[in-house]
Amino acid sequence: MAVAPLFLLHVITLLSLPSLPISAANSDAYPSIPGTAPIDGGFLDELKPIRREVYGEGKIYDISHRYTPEMPSWDSSEGLGRFLWLAASMKNGSRANNSEMKIPTHTGTHVDSPGHVYDDYYDAGFDVDSLDLRVLNGLALLVDVPKDKNITAEVMKSLHIPKGVSRVLFRTLNTDRRLMFKKEFDTSYVGFMKDGAQWLVDNTDIKLVGIDYLSVAAYDDLIPSHLVFLKDRETILVEGLKLDGVKAGVYTVHCLPLRLVGAEGAPIRCILID
Repeated sequence: MAVAPLFLLHVITLLSLPSLPISAANSDAYPSIPGTAPIDGGFLDELKPIRREVYGEGKIYDISHRYTPEMPSWDSSEGLGRFLWLAASMKNGSRANNSEMKIPTHTGTHVDSPGHVYDDYYDAGFDVDSLDLRVLNGLALLVDVPKDKNITAEVMKSLHIPKGVSRVLFRTLNTDRRLMFKKEFDTSYVGFMKDGAQWLVDNTDIKLVGIDYLSVAAYDDLIPSHLVFLKDRETILVEGLKLDGVKAGVYTVHCLPLRLVGAEGAPIRCILID
């Protein structure tokens, strides 16, 4: 996707501005929340939660995937499977409902830390709790990648991403194919080849790399690409983003991983603010 010169100037200007506080009006996020006591009024059958992808009349986009048993899991044809259960149930005499869960840390929308592919970094404690939130939050550019190939050095050059842009979300054929909505893991997903990762590290200011499947790296270049990205501990990888229904352009991104001490990956909630 070639970016016109005027748009480049606009992007550079926007990305050089400090982040501004966001004010949002009160909304009916949860219009009716039952308490732990019986509900009077006979309207229980009408209670249904609202599940949104877009908030604030198109101003906030949730680009994280919901965790379900049917979502893809790495190298599995059966999906994630049962990962959440009600360990304590009010129906069985407990005073409150309390769930437990067990999932791989690289499931759904998630983040990688340097310890993911460097054992020395893992031993030294470079886990997800050590990641820089300044990199994970701020102005970001969402770009469309050519649909017929992995992200090579040639593809990176063709995107014409301006200097000064530090966060880029790459939307690929993975989104069009809705791979994150399919239970079976698909090795044909689009990702970075080693030369594309190296070109990004050597020729851009990008420190946050986001992509729309379970790995930023193509299956055939899985470890080599990760090694390039994470070698200097400056680039943060966010994988499994939900980028359908969002126009390419400049947004404010907010990504917050769970603070899992000792973990090389963690689930992460990401939103875009227009």
